[in-house]
Amino acid sequence: MTVRSVTDLQPEASAGAGVEVVLDRAARVVGADRVTRSWDGSGGGPASVLGPNAGLYRARDVHGVVRPRTAEEVQRVVGLFADGGARVPLHVFSTGGNWGLGSREPAGDGAVVLDLSGLDRIRGIDVARGWAVVEPGVSQARLAKLLQGTERMVNVTASSAHTSVVGNALDRGVGLRHQRTEDLTGVEVVLPSGELIRVGWWPEPGWATPVHVHGLGPSLVQLFVQSSLGVVTAATVRLLPRPEALRVVRLNFTPDKVRCATAEVRRWVSQGLTRGVVKMYDETAARAYAGPAGQYLVHVCVDGTAEAVDALSGIIVAEAVRSGLFSAVSDTDATDPAAGNHDGAVRVERAYAGDPDTTDTLFEAKTGLPAGRFDEEGGFLLFLPLVPFTGPALERAHELVGQVRGESGIRCGVTFNALNADVVDCVVTMGFARDAEQAARAHGALERLYELFTAEGFVPYRLDIEHSGWAGRLTPGVGARAFARRLKDAVDPHHVIAAGRYA
Repeated sequence: MTVRSVTDLQPEASAGAGVEVVLDRAARVVGADRVTRSWDGSGGGPASVLGPNAGLYRARDVHGVVRPRTAEEVQRVVGLFADGGARVPLHVFSTGGNWGLGSREPAGDGAVVLDLSGLDRIRGIDVARGWAVVEPGVSQARLAKLLQGTERMVNVTASSAHTSVVGNALDRGVGLRHQRTEDLTGVEVVLPSGELIRVGWWPEPGWATPVHVHGLGPSLVQLFVQSSLGVVTAATVRLLPRPEALRVVRLNFTPDKVRCATAEVRRWVSQGLTRGVVKMYDETAARAYAGPAGQYLVHVCVDGTAEAVDALSGIIVAEAVRSGLFSAVSDTDATDPAAGNHDGAVRVERAYAGDPDTTDTLFEAKTGLPAGRFDEEGGFLLFLPLVPFTGPALERAHELVGQVRGESGIRCGVTFNALNADVVDCVVTMGFARDAEQAARAHGALERLYELFTAEGFVPYRLDIEHSGWAGRLTPGVGARAFARRLKDAVDPHHVIAAGRYA
C-alpha cells in the first residue's frame, strides 16, 4: 500500500541542479553535519569520504555521503534526485559491514552515497505473533538482546554481532537457521520517484493476520532483494520459535574423505535428523573453532524438546561412529568444561539458539581483527557460489579451492553451509597482508575462483563490486535480464538509484 507521496516532503525542485546544489539541499534536510562532500577541503579524494575497505578494492570516486536518520528524510533526499536533474545516482548501504565484497563502496564511480546506519530504530516487536519491524541500522546483537528470555529468537549469522539484520537479508546472507531472505515478510521502500510504499506482510492495528509473506497478487518483497529498484527503510522480520533444548554435534574428518563424509552428512539432513544450517569447515576455516590440524570440522545442530535432542544427537553420534568416516565425534563439547574447545562450542550453540556473541570472539578468531578495525587493518575477500549438496560436487569444490591456493599462495578457507538437502552455500574466504603485492595476488585468486567455479556450473549467488558484470553472464532463464532492465527503466527511468552489483 502507498504510505505517502513525496509531493509535500520535497523541499524544492532539483531540475537541472548540479550535484553540489543538490547536496546543499540535502544538508538542509538531514543537517549540515550529516553531509560529507568529497571537495570540502578535508583532504579530498574518495578514500577520505568512505574510508578504507578490507578487500582493498579500488576506492570509487564519489561526490559525497548523506546520512539520514528517518525514513521521511530518506524520502526527501531521494526526492531531490528524482527527476534526474542532479545527473548522479544514489548508492545505498545499511551499515557498511559488507566485508570482502566491497564494504561501503559502490560498484561504479560518480555516485552520491546514502548511509542508512542512522536509521536504527526497532519500530515494533510482537513476540507472541513472531515479528519485528526494524530499520537498516539495527544490528543482530541489538535485536537479539530484546528477545533474551522470550519464546522467540532471531536468525543470526556467524559474522559480527554488530552487522545489519536488514542489509544482510537484502543481500541474501545466510543465517544459522536458513537463508535470511526467508525471514523477510515485508519491506518499506522509498521508490526512485520519492514515493514511500510498503509491500508484503506488515503489522496493521486491529488486524490479527498471521505473519506470512505471500498474500494476494504477485509477491513483491523479493523485488527489493539484491535490487536497485528502491531504498529499503525498514523491514518486517520473522522471529523464530526458540527451541526448548539445543545441541551441536561436532565431527572431524580428513580431507581425503570429503566425498564420503559429506554424502553421509547429507543423508542426515535429507532424513530430517538435523535443524538449522549444517556447517562444514575445511582445514583452514576450522582453525578458528579449535579444529584439529589438517582436518575438516562439521557442526550439526539438533533442537526441540529435551527428549528429542537426546534422541537425535544419539542417533547422529551412532551413525557417525558406525560409518567409520570420522576421526572424532562429540556432542558434549559445550557441556564439558574440560573439552579443549569448550568456550568456542558454547558460543556456537548460543548462536544457533539466536544469541550472537556480542564480544565477537569467534569473529576475531576467524579474521584476526575486531569488526571496528577490520576495514582499516584487514585484508579479506569473499567468493560465494552455490554448490550441489553431493559428495562429488563438494569434493570438486575442495579441489578447485586447493588449486587456487596452490597457484596464488593466498590463504583460502572454505565453509560449506548446507541450506537444505540439495544446496550448499560455499563461502570461500581469502586472507592476505595489507599491501599492494598481496592484494594483487588475492584479487588474482578471486578472479580464478570465478573462472573455475562457474566453468563447473557452481554459480555465485552474491557478487563483489568488481564482478557486477558477471550478473548478466550468469543469470539463468530466457529473457530474464532483459525483463529486469525493462522493470528498472519503468520504476527508475532516470536511474536515480545506482545499478549496484546486480545490474
